[in-house]
Amino acid sequence: MNDIDQRQQGIIDEFSAMPDWEDRYRRIIEYGRDLAPMNPEHQIDKNKVKGCQSTVWLHASFEDGQVQYQGDSDAMIVRGLIALLLKVYCGATPAEIVATPPGFVESTGLAGHLSQTRANGLAAMIKQIKMYAAVFQAMHKSG
Repeated sequence: MNDIDQRQQGIIDEFSAMPDWEDRYRRIIEYGRDLAPMNPEHQIDKNKVKGCQSTVWLHASFEDGQVQYQGDSDAMIVRGLIALLLKVYCGATPAEIVATPPGFVESTGLAGHLSQTRANGLAAMIKQIKMYAAVFQAMHKSG
């Protein structure tokens, strides 16, 4: 089990312990409130995630063999979804990120409890996270 799998299992365990979806939504919003502010210089058009109804920025950097992400949104629940994704994928290697699907989304039931537009936005964020990792992986192999 890699670090990403362990972090996903932690989220699955945390959400499984909550009796209903109202509590889970509240927790997602708390994650959004606790998300570190994104550096304003990264809140630019090229970092906007396409396919999200709300405005979402995602920035990635490659440091010491690991991908670091920053993210933000103008919608609190979306900020919470970003925070969950960053909790899972920040600090992992590009290969781990590319190879490890976000299983927690299905295992927590989150996929079935989001509106269609939020589910589409979440899928777009995951795609962007994996695309950044794939680019870093390709650059690392060629460099």
